[in-house]
Amino acid sequence: MNKVYILLPVIGVIMFSVFYVNFNKGHEAKIAEAKAKVEEERREKAKKEVAAREQAIKAAIEAAEKRKIEREQRERTEEAKKKARLDAEDRRQKAFDDRKRTKDQVERLKKDVEIVKTEVAKLEDEKKKHRDEQAFLRTYVKQAESNVKYYYDLLEKLNAAEKARAEAAAAAAKKS
Repeated sequence: MNKVYILLPVIGVIMFSVFYVNFNKGHEAKIAEAKAKVEEERREKAKKEVAAREQAIKAAIEAAEKRKIEREQRERTEEAKKKARLDAEDRRQKAFDDRKRTKDQVERLKKDVEIVKTEVAKLEDEKKKHRDEQAFLRTYVKQAESNVKYYYDLLEKLNAAEKARAEAAAAAAKKS
């Protein structure tokens, strides 16, 4: 029985060792598999993070480009507004200058019209005076012509009367 006390624990240890080695092999494989799985998950997670970072970088680049385009559009719009504002200001100033120049021109023309009207009135007065003078001269010429005729007739009568007196004096001188 002595051998049983030794043999039994040795057999138990051998059996335990066989089960332990099998278990240990399987366990280490399971641990290695679990570690590999964890490592694979970590790698997948890292790949996902890298992909997510790349996507985020792409999105950030696209967003930056979009903001750049929007900023450029906004700057172009603001530039166009500034240009339109300056053009409108120039047109307003030009219209103001044109209005002022036209107003001055109208005032000058009104003064010129008044001057011309006064000159026309003076010319009308002179024309009336000339017509009146011409009418006067016509009547005067007619009267002068009639006076000339009258004086010629009178001179003829005087000459006839002088002849008649001279003949009467000659006849009276002959009779005497």
